[in-house]
Amino acid sequence: MNNFNLYVPTRILFGQGQIAGIAKQVPAGARVLVTYGGGSVLANGVMAQVREALGERLVAEFGGIEPNPDYATLMRAVALGREQAIDFVLAVGGGSVADGSKFIVAAMPYEGDPWELLTGQGKVKSAVPLGVVLTLAATGSEMNSGAVISRRETGDKLYFGSEKVFPRFAVLDPSTLFSLPPRQTANGVVDAFVHTVEQYLTYPVNAKVQDRMAEGLLLTLIEEGPKVLEQPGDYDARANVMWAATMALNGYLGAGVPQDWSTHMLGHEITAVHGLDHAQTLAIVLPAMLAARRAPKRAKLLQYAERVWGLREGSEDARIDAAIAATRAFFERMGVPTKLSGHAISEPRLDAILAKLQAHGMTQLGEHGDVTLDVSRAVLEAAV
Repeated sequence: MNNFNLYVPTRILFGQGQIAGIAKQVPAGARVLVTYGGGSVLANGVMAQVREALGERLVAEFGGIEPNPDYATLMRAVALGREQAIDFVLAVGGGSVADGSKFIVAAMPYEGDPWELLTGQGKVKSAVPLGVVLTLAATGSEMNSGAVISRRETGDKLYFGSEKVFPRFAVLDPSTLFSLPPRQTANGVVDAFVHTVEQYLTYPVNAKVQDRMAEGLLLTLIEEGPKVLEQPGDYDARANVMWAATMALNGYLGAGVPQDWSTHMLGHEITAVHGLDHAQTLAIVLPAMLAARRAPKRAKLLQYAERVWGLREGSEDARIDAAIAATRAFFERMGVPTKLSGHAISEPRLDAILAKLQAHGMTQLGEHGDVTLDVSRAVLEAAV
C-alpha cells in the first residue's frame, strides 16, 4: 500500500427525515443561498422541507443549474451571492448542483477572474461554507473536494478541487430518490460503478482493505442497481445505492492506491463535443478502455473477474474477455448503451475530441501515463 494523507471532514446525515437536521447545521444567523437545478425539487417536496428547516434565516434561491454545470450560469449565482452578502450556500440537487455550488463558494470571495480557478492559474484561498441536500446518487460530490465545470461557449469541461470546498455536511435521504426518472437512476449507478473501477482496476499494491471495499461496492451496485430501476420506491435498495455512490468517491477507495481516470477524461470530451450525459460517456468508454489496456491491467482484471463476476474457469484471457463482456452487459441491463451508435452517433467527431484532449494536456493518461492520443483514438474507434 502506498503512503497517503486522507482528509474527509464532511458530516453525513443519512436516512429518511434527515433534511430537518440542517436546522442544526446551518448557523442561525446565516444569509443562505439555496442552489438547485430544475423544478424536480420543487415538485417532490424536497425544497419545501429545506425551506421549513431553514426557518427565519435570510434565504435567496438560485435555480437552473444544468447537468454539467455551465460557467456562465454559475457566474450569475456568484453575482447574486455577492450582491446579497451570502455567507452560506446550500446545494439542493445531484452532483451537478453540488459541483456547481463548489465553484460558486470558491468564486464568490476570489479577487481575480474566477475562470482562473478552473484553468489552474488561480488558487482557492477561501470559500463560503457549503452544505448539500442530495437528491441524486451518482457522483459522490457531496463528500469530496472536487468538481467538474463546463463552459459551453468554448467547449471546455474542466476539473478543479480544493479542501476549502468540502461540504460541511450532506443530507442523504434515500426517499428523495423515489421520483427520479429511469435515465437518471441508471446514470447514477453507472457513474458510481466507474468511479469505483477507476480506483480499483489499475495494478496491485497489496492494498487489501481498499480492494475489498471496492469489490463490495461493485457487487452492491450490480445487485441493487437493477432493483432501483424495477422498483423505484424500494427504500433499502435506494439506500444501498445512495451510500455506495457516496463511498465510491469520498476518498477512501483511492487512498494509498494508484488511480486511472482515463475513462473519465475521454468521457468529459465526448460530453463537450456531443452533449451526452456524463455517465453515458463512461459506459461507452470503459469496456473499450479495459480491452485496449488489458496487458498493464492484467493482474487486477483477473482479480476483478474472479471476485466481482465469479469467473474462475477457462484461460486467463478468456476470463478477462468474460469480465469485460459482463461489465458491458451490466451497463446495457441498466439501459445505458455501451457504443456511440447506441446514441445515434454513427460518425463521431473523433478529431475534435482528440484535439480537446490535447488542448487540455490529456496526452499521458492512466495510472502508468501510457494512454497517449494514439491509444485514446483506438479506444474511441472501438467504442463507435
